[in-house]
Amino acid sequence: MNIDLQAREITPLRNTFAHVAKYIGHDKTASRYQEATIGAQPMTNFHYRPTWDPAHEIFDASRSQVQLADWYALKDPRQFYYANWAMTRARQQDSVEANFQFVNQRGMVSMIPDAVREKVLAILLPMRHAAWGANMNNASIAAYGFGTAFTAPAMFHAMDNLGVAQYLTRLGLALAEPEALDVGKQAWLKAPEWQGVRRYVEDTLVVQDPFELFVAQNLALDGLLYPLIYGSFVDDHIALQGGTAVAMLTAFMPEWHDETARWVDAVVKTAAGENEANRQLIAQWTRDWADRAQAALSPLARLALAEHGEAALTEAREKLDARSRKAGVLA
Repeated sequence: MNIDLQAREITPLRNTFAHVAKYIGHDKTASRYQEATIGAQPMTNFHYRPTWDPAHEIFDASRSQVQLADWYALKDPRQFYYANWAMTRARQQDSVEANFQFVNQRGMVSMIPDAVREKVLAILLPMRHAAWGANMNNASIAAYGFGTAFTAPAMFHAMDNLGVAQYLTRLGLALAEPEALDVGKQAWLKAPEWQGVRRYVEDTLVVQDPFELFVAQNLALDGLLYPLIYGSFVDDHIALQGGTAVAMLTAFMPEWHDETARWVDAVVKTAAGENEANRQLIAQWTRDWADRAQAALSPLARLALAEHGEAALTEAREKLDARSRKAGVLA
């Protein structure tokens, strides 16, 4: 008995969903990112405006002063949708777990000098609350922003910040007893060095414009805080004083910030490039919030790095301004 196997090519009737094809062109094959993002936000057939905000539709671009002809132009250069975002973070989680295992197995925490350990706890544990504020702010951007290209990565960013807070909690438990977490909370609530950052976070929690909140949190504050704390303090200061274990246990944070900065810069570049009114508005927000963030972080910089703190903070601000100029926001 002979079996004749033949291969036949089946041509699909269409390359993607109709609403995606309308956006990218009917003769093109869409990527998974495009299919998971473009047109995913509902736009029609709402029965009534939300009773808690009757001035706006459920999804309403007028919540922001930034005006865009196409909010789906705010594409994520990482091309993240839920599946590949989750897989990326899972691989990074494996790396973090390996670092914790390496540090624990070799007793590296016990090698950290007591003074260095206390400084690390004083600076990094209150940061859990700043990360929680970033989580809340990005959840707000996801809730009140417009267009899935803008809101979906904001929700990923919110959950990333929750992960940062959890890693800081694990760091605290690795370096000290659980009571250290309460000490960090009290420092956040009462220590003079933290009140500027705390006020900044609490003020941003009530910012109504989702794009202004995006600038205030993801560009201005994080753009200064991460290079200052995880760069100048942890990598350049603590690691050189016997705190290599701390650098290993916080390795996710600077890596994550460098990755997400690509998305933040792409969003502000696209929005600012749409028209001059947008550019001027975003530039003003960037200057105002960056000035506030720098002033808020100044006491913390001195607490962390003593006489070198202001120089490190100034360097972080210069890098942030350079990012903003490259994105076409600042002249």
